[in-house]
Amino acid sequence: MYTLTPRCHLPPLRRSPPPCQVASTTTTTSPAPVPVPSSLSAVPPRADPDELRSTWPQRAWTLAGTAAILSSLSTSASLVAAGSGGSPAEPLAAALAAYSLADLATGVYHWFVDNYGDADTPVFGLQIAAFQGHHRYPSTITRREPCNNLHALARAAALALAPTDAALSAAGCPAAAHAFVGAFAACVVLSQQFHAWAHEKRRRLPPGVEALQGAGVLVSRAMHAAHHRQPYNTNYCIVSGMWNGVLDRYRVFEALEMVVYFRTGIRPRSWDETDASWTEVTGAEHAAAGDDGLLQTASINSSD
Repeated sequence: MYTLTPRCHLPPLRRSPPPCQVASTTTTTSPAPVPVPSSLSAVPPRADPDELRSTWPQRAWTLAGTAAILSSLSTSASLVAAGSGGSPAEPLAAALAAYSLADLATGVYHWFVDNYGDADTPVFGLQIAAFQGHHRYPSTITRREPCNNLHALARAAALALAPTDAALSAAGCPAAAHAFVGAFAACVVLSQQFHAWAHEKRRRLPPGVEALQGAGVLVSRAMHAAHHRQPYNTNYCIVSGMWNGVLDRYRVFEALEMVVYFRTGIRPRSWDETDASWTEVTGAEHAAAGDDGLLQTASINSSD
């Protein structure tokens, strides 16, 4: 989408001697070109395949998170079957509400990690570095194995759902409460997979995913492509994207940024001039590096 032109110092031009002077016949050696720093190189190194594969700890956390989600949903179903959980429509309505709020939650979190902090930020450092680096090489997410992509959120679900479910059960909450927390956690964990599909090429999407994207059930490729265009401050939500229109139309995140700035003096990254870390490497440059997996936002817009 954008071509990064590294800054370099060009050697001074040698002017021709005036007509009244005789040009020197001595051969001069041109200054050696100034090397471009590797951090600003337009062609990225190929990602290490081992970094994209799922490890056994990542699989274990993904399995633990999945088990916690299924346990919460099964508790809801058991309460309905026992007749003590209210109408079956209530858990379904709660799950739909959770699906909607999960989209909003991913947008708020995405906005935060895109604009504030860095790799050294406590607790969130790794996520911040991953999301901010994602703007440079957005196609990498499509090559990650599922557990490699989902394990961080699945771990959060595994650690949070068990005590939450226990507290709900102790308080005698209805089936709808368990359905809400289970569906919310499921949507948040899977949001990274929905995000990956929003960067994937059409021919590589699993059957049915393109139809779900077109129906607005999952965030579409075209909608998410707008997030990867300057100034990178719109379309943050990555479950269905249903909140993107409202949040962008009323400039909710811009208002939050003003609040943060006036209270702390910290500027969001989207306010500053776009630097190399935000600029997406183009398809031609990836091809030069031997990478055919890049999804360019320009090609999305032309094909959707």
